[in-house]
Amino acid sequence: MRAIGVVRVDASDEEVREKSGQLEGYIEVFDEFAEALDGIEGYSHLFVIAYFHKSDWKGLLKVRPRRLLRKGFREEDLPLLGVFATDSPVRPNPIALTLVRLLGREGNRIRVKGLDLFDGTPVLDIKPYRPDYRASEFRVPDWVLHDSRGEI
Repeated sequence: MRAIGVVRVDASDEEVREKSGQLEGYIEVFDEFAEALDGIEGYSHLFVIAYFHKSDWKGLLKVRPRRLLRKGFREEDLPLLGVFATDSPVRPNPIALTLVRLLGREGNRIRVKGLDLFDGTPVLDIKPYRPDYRASEFRVPDWVLHDSRGEI
């Protein structure tokens, strides 16, 4: 595998952590892949597959969803979960999957909103969101609902 581009966001790593999923920025596609963007303007949302280049796995198989700390949880109250039950960047294969809103294209750069990736993160692929990717019936653990609604 090789990167097809990089994330460009005007925010520090800490700001990205704090404003995860709210940031605007660019996916800068390398010139050799620029024509692969043709037609992308017709989509409202894109999946960005990236490499967590700053992640350090260290063999951890269980983690706590630390983003809940920003919601007022105490670390000792966070559930201990298998890494595959979370979206933690600390995982055996540090691959990111992020859904972003496409705001526009400027040559080999696509402007997006909803980034949760650091500036300089290598992008491995971009795939358009289609309606058939939507799950009409799904379930999630209670702790996810508390996180998404901002409740404790």
